[in-house]
Amino acid sequence: MAIHDVLKMGDPRLLAPARPVADFASLELAQLIVDMHDTMRALNGAGLAAPQIGVSLQVVIFEVNVNPLQPNPRYPEVEPVPFTVLINPVLTPLSDMMEEGWEGCLSVPGMRGLVPRYTELRYQGFDATGQPIDRSVSGFHARVVQHEVDHLNGVLYPMRIRNLRDFGYTETLFPGQHLQDD
Repeated sequence: MAIHDVLKMGDPRLLAPARPVADFASLELAQLIVDMHDTMRALNGAGLAAPQIGVSLQVVIFEVNVNPLQPNPRYPEVEPVPFTVLINPVLTPLSDMMEEGWEGCLSVPGMRGLVPRYTELRYQGFDATGQPIDRSVSGFHARVVQHEVDHLNGVLYPMRIRNLRDFGYTETLFPGQHLQDD
């Protein structure tokens, strides 16, 4: 089990576009996915992108509330999102409808912001073994995918906030609630 430090906003590595994965059979890719999973779980994350742990590859993982006996403490009310390894992703909005929702990030600890995201999208890419993935999703699942894929393009959620009045410290915005970072 390898739990990595997560890079914080301000680190220039978070702003660089990630490189596509070319070798799906490499031991380095397999280890990266294990390390990302261990790190995400240890920090109660809903998702994690490889650049967040300093690896400039187009790899994201996400999972929320698949075990009803252990819901994610930050998002106990959202629908389950299955554990997914998504490599070299391509996102296609399925409508022009966008919705604002509160987001946090392990790379922006202690803060939350109201971020507009497409409500429905199709994501395509590959799983850990190089098999194609093609899913159409909506709701929180769509939000998580967009948030994580943004990291592959050097975009952090505060860059998407329309009004900075909707951005602040979690403890101030949500007093008395024990929310953690994404």
